[in-house]
Amino acid sequence: MSDNIDILKDEEKEKLNTIKVDAVDVNNSNEIQQSTHSHSKNWLGGVILIAIGVIFLFSNISGFYLNNWWALFILIPAIGSFGKAWNGYRENGRLDGEARGGLIGGLILTLVASAFLFNLDWGMIWPLFLIIGGVGALLGGWLK
Repeated sequence: MSDNIDILKDEEKEKLNTIKVDAVDVNNSNEIQQSTHSHSKNWLGGVILIAIGVIFLFSNISGFYLNNWWALFILIPAIGSFGKAWNGYRENGRLDGEARGGLIGGLILTLVASAFLFNLDWGMIWPLFLIIGGVGALLGGWLK
Protein backbone atom coordinates (compact mmCIF):
# COMPACT_ATOMS: atom_id res chain seq x y z
CA MET A 1 0.00 0.00 0.00
CA SER A 2 2.79 2.41 0.87
CA ASP A 3 4.40 1.58 -2.49
CA ASN A 4 1.24 2.71 -4.26
CA ILE A 5 1.23 5.97 -2.32
CA ASP A 6 4.86 6.61 -3.19
CA ILE A 7 4.16 5.92 -6.85
CA LEU A 8 1.19 8.32 -6.80
CA LYS A 9 3.30 11.02 -5.12
CA ASP A 10 6.02 10.62 -7.75
CA GLU A 11 3.46 10.87 -10.57
CA GLU A 12 1.97 13.99 -9.01
CA LYS A 13 5.42 15.63 -8.77
CA GLU A 14 6.09 14.85 -12.43
CA LYS A 15 2.78 16.40 -13.45
CA LEU A 16 3.49 19.55 -11.43
CA ASN A 17 6.94 19.86 -13.02
CA THR A 18 5.38 19.45 -16.47
CA ILE A 19 2.82 22.17 -15.73
CA LYS A 20 5.57 24.52 -14.50
CA VAL A 21 7.64 23.92 -17.65
CA ASP A 22 4.60 24.54 -19.87
CA ALA A 23 3.84 27.78 -18.00
CA VAL A 24 7.42 28.99 -18.51
CA ASP A 25 7.22 28.14 -22.21
CA VAL A 26 3.97 30.12 -22.58
CA ASN A 27 5.48 33.14 -20.80
CA ASN A 28 8.58 33.02 -22.98
CA SER A 29 6.55 32.75 -26.19
CA ASN A 30 4.40 35.74 -25.13
CA GLU A 31 7.54 37.81 -24.50
CA ILE A 32 8.93 36.81 -27.90
CA GLN A 33 5.66 37.74 -29.64
CA GLN A 34 5.54 41.12 -27.89
CA SER A 35 9.14 41.97 -28.79
CA THR A 36 8.59 40.85 -32.40
CA HIS A 37 5.43 42.94 -32.63
CA SER A 38 7.20 46.08 -31.38
CA HIS A 39 10.00 45.56 -33.90
CA SER A 40 7.48 45.28 -36.74
CA LYS A 41 6.19 48.76 -35.92
CA ASN A 42 9.70 50.22 -35.81
CA TRP A 43 10.79 49.09 -39.26
CA LEU A 44 7.68 50.53 -40.95
CA GLY A 45 8.71 54.11 -40.17
CA GLY A 46 12.20 53.43 -41.49
CA VAL A 47 10.87 51.97 -44.73
CA ILE A 48 8.60 54.99 -45.24
CA LEU A 49 11.47 57.43 -44.73
CA ILE A 50 13.73 55.46 -47.07
CA ALA A 51 11.02 55.38 -49.76
CA ILE A 52 10.44 59.14 -49.55
CA GLY A 53 14.19 59.76 -49.67
CA VAL A 54 14.54 57.55 -52.76
CA ILE A 55 11.74 59.47 -54.48
CA PHE A 56 13.42 62.82 -53.74
CA LEU A 57 16.81 61.44 -54.85
CA PHE A 58 15.28 60.15 -58.09
CA SER A 59 13.74 63.59 -58.63
CA ASN A 60 17.12 65.30 -58.16
CA ILE A 61 19.00 62.89 -60.43
CA SER A 62 16.51 62.49 -63.27
CA GLY A 63 14.95 65.93 -63.38
CA PHE A 64 11.49 64.38 -62.83
CA TYR A 65 9.54 66.73 -60.65
CA LEU A 66 6.39 66.19 -58.63
CA ASN A 67 4.36 69.37 -58.38
CA ASN A 68 2.52 68.23 -55.27
CA TRP A 69 5.32 66.31 -53.54
CA TRP A 70 3.70 67.02 -50.17
CA ALA A 71 0.98 64.52 -51.10
CA LEU A 72 3.53 61.76 -50.46
CA PHE A 73 2.95 62.39 -46.76
CA ILE A 74 -0.70 61.34 -47.21
CA LEU A 75 0.66 57.89 -48.04
CA ILE A 76 2.09 57.52 -44.52
CA PRO A 77 -1.30 56.94 -42.84
CA ALA A 78 -2.37 54.93 -45.91
CA ILE A 79 0.50 52.52 -45.34
CA GLY A 80 -0.41 52.42 -41.64
CA SER A 81 -3.99 51.51 -42.58
CA PHE A 82 -2.81 48.75 -44.89
CA GLY A 83 -0.57 47.48 -42.08
CA LYS A 84 -3.53 47.48 -39.68
CA ALA A 85 -5.57 45.52 -42.23
CA TRP A 86 -2.78 43.00 -42.71
CA ASN A 87 -2.26 42.53 -38.96
CA GLY A 88 -6.01 42.08 -38.42
CA TYR A 89 -6.17 39.52 -41.19
CA ARG A 90 -3.09 37.69 -39.93
CA GLU A 91 -4.34 37.53 -36.32
CA ASN A 92 -7.88 36.38 -37.12
CA GLY A 93 -7.26 34.46 -40.33
CA ARG A 94 -10.07 36.30 -42.07
CA LEU A 95 -11.04 39.77 -43.25
CA ASP A 96 -13.00 40.94 -40.20
CA GLY A 97 -14.29 44.46 -39.51
CA GLU A 98 -10.93 45.77 -38.32
CA ALA A 99 -9.06 44.46 -41.34
CA ARG A 100 -11.77 45.60 -43.74
CA GLY A 101 -11.75 49.11 -42.24
CA GLY A 102 -7.98 49.36 -42.57
CA LEU A 103 -8.13 48.16 -46.17
CA ILE A 104 -10.85 50.60 -47.21
CA GLY A 105 -9.19 53.48 -45.37
CA GLY A 106 -5.86 52.73 -47.01
CA LEU A 107 -7.45 52.59 -50.46
CA ILE A 108 -9.20 55.94 -49.98
CA LEU A 109 -6.04 57.65 -48.72
CA THR A 110 -4.02 56.17 -51.59
CA LEU A 111 -6.59 57.46 -54.08
CA VAL A 112 -6.48 60.96 -52.56
CA ALA A 113 -2.66 60.99 -52.60
CA SER A 114 -2.62 59.76 -56.21
CA ALA A 115 -5.06 62.47 -57.25
CA PHE A 116 -2.79 65.15 -55.81
CA LEU A 117 0.48 63.62 -57.00
CA PHE A 118 -0.58 63.10 -60.60
CA ASN A 119 -2.89 66.13 -60.86
CA LEU A 120 -5.91 63.96 -61.61
CA ASP A 121 -9.23 65.63 -62.25
CA TRP A 122 -11.47 65.22 -59.20
CA GLY A 123 -14.52 65.35 -61.47
CA MET A 124 -13.19 62.30 -63.26
CA ILE A 125 -12.17 60.16 -60.28
CA TRP A 126 -14.96 60.79 -57.76
CA PRO A 127 -16.84 57.61 -58.81
CA LEU A 128 -13.87 55.59 -57.54
CA PHE A 129 -14.77 56.66 -54.00
CA LEU A 130 -18.25 55.20 -54.52
CA ILE A 131 -16.76 51.99 -55.90
CA ILE A 132 -14.42 51.63 -52.90
CA GLY A 133 -17.33 52.24 -50.53
CA GLY A 134 -19.44 49.67 -52.38
CA VAL A 135 -16.68 47.06 -52.21
CA GLY A 136 -16.39 47.72 -48.48
CA ALA A 137 -20.14 47.28 -48.04
CA LEU A 138 -20.10 44.03 -50.02
CA LEU A 139 -17.20 42.67 -48.00
CA GLY A 140 -19.02 43.57 -44.80
CA GLY A 141 -22.17 41.75 -45.88
CA TRP A 142 -20.34 38.61 -46.98
CA LEU A 143 -18.06 38.28 -44.01
CA LYS A 144 -20.46 38.63 -41.09
